[in-house]
Amino acid sequence: MKIAIIGAGSRSFGPSSVRDILLSDPLAEAGVHLVLVDRLEDRLAEALGYAQRVAERLGRHATIEATTELDHALDVASFVVKAIEVDRFLHWSQDFHIPRHYGFRQVFGENGGPGSLFHALRNMGPTVEIARTMERLCPEALLLSFTNPEHKLCEAVSRCTSIKAIGLCHGVFMGLHQIAGILGVPIETLDAQACGINHFTWFQHIRDRNTGEDLYPRLRAMEAEGDWLSDWHELGLARILFRRYGLWPSPAANHYGEYIGWADEFVASELQFHYDPADGHPWETGVIPEFVYSLSGDKTTRPWRRPEAVEGSVGADDAPLRPSGELAVPIMEAAGCGARRELEAVNMPNRGAIPNLPEDMVVEVPAVGARDGIHAVQMKPLPEAIAAMLRTQGSINRLLVEAFAEQSRAKLLQAILLEPTVNSYRNAVAMMNEMLRLQADILPL
Repeated sequence: MKIAIIGAGSRSFGPSSVRDILLSDPLAEAGVHLVLVDRLEDRLAEALGYAQRVAERLGRHATIEATTELDHALDVASFVVKAIEVDRFLHWSQDFHIPRHYGFRQVFGENGGPGSLFHALRNMGPTVEIARTMERLCPEALLLSFTNPEHKLCEAVSRCTSIKAIGLCHGVFMGLHQIAGILGVPIETLDAQACGINHFTWFQHIRDRNTGEDLYPRLRAMEAEGDWLSDWHELGLARILFRRYGLWPSPAANHYGEYIGWADEFVASELQFHYDPADGHPWETGVIPEFVYSLSGDKTTRPWRRPEAVEGSVGADDAPLRPSGELAVPIMEAAGCGARRELEAVNMPNRGAIPNLPEDMVVEVPAVGARDGIHAVQMKPLPEAIAAMLRTQGSINRLLVEAFAEQSRAKLLQAILLEPTVNSYRNAVAMMNEMLRLQADILPL
């Protein structure tokens, strides 16, 4: 079974994908031909060495090779795993600060908000190139994507090619941990399913796995009693959404806040890429500010010193050899080996799984994997107020893919003007033009 990992030099998904593949007994029994792909030859050499050492530690007899040639990697592949970004934090700092400079109070700007449209466009070109190469060399293979923005990129593949792409994200587990923490129960006791779009899903049911008890009444009671400042950065927005719309959202405020025009009242997003503009902008100085993912942890209590940037290596030899919990390998075990697997969250075209969202819109839903494919679980209609927010994002994504396919700045501007945080036509045009200028060497428009 030939498996290509594109972006194998990634510091996170590269090593974890290698470990997961080599840890899998069903894949080992089928026989694994692992091809590591990256444009950075030094990272690729590190990834190859790491994969070979993991195989040796596990006693796996797998064929492992590395290449910078996409055609060689994808020829007759069964599965293609993708985790790609270029100059990630430099471009993210632009995605974050430029729209906010023009008055658009977006949160984060990774998957939603005006900045996310440029993030998506940067990754859309290489993603569609990979899918079109698959059409030539491995048309039946599954494309398993870890690249954000998941829904926007999967939508580009589904609309521009014949390849089946499945976007993967562990965000639903973050929501489950929040619920378990509030209820004071082990996460393993929860039976819950969420659906929506990537980084903006809603739990349709939460039950006790052993007794079948509906846990939503207890969650409402516990939430109502909680101190408002308890883990506020993580849960404050979730609690407001829960009270107003009746379902618990996932994964965290700094993600679903991207899709809501008033979310910045509840998220300390000024810190995400904080720097002093009097010292110059990161894209002028080359000094990229530290990225603050969340206020949780030690970010607010660290010693009084500037943190040293730690680049790290592709994979640590002393890292525990245990499954990451990501869903790429369970999908391979299902579609490639015939093992039935329950999948908590996949991104794929709706096709009626969420009845009151468009058929061809990419959604995030639970699914079941089997040899005949990945099948979405049938969900209930979402409350109309929630569905309306998601449909707006579906329209934005569709316009963005059309902008990419047609090389249309007019369509891009239409998508920008639909974003909930955009409140000025003139500023929208100026912001778009500045982003297109700053990222001209990597944007496809």
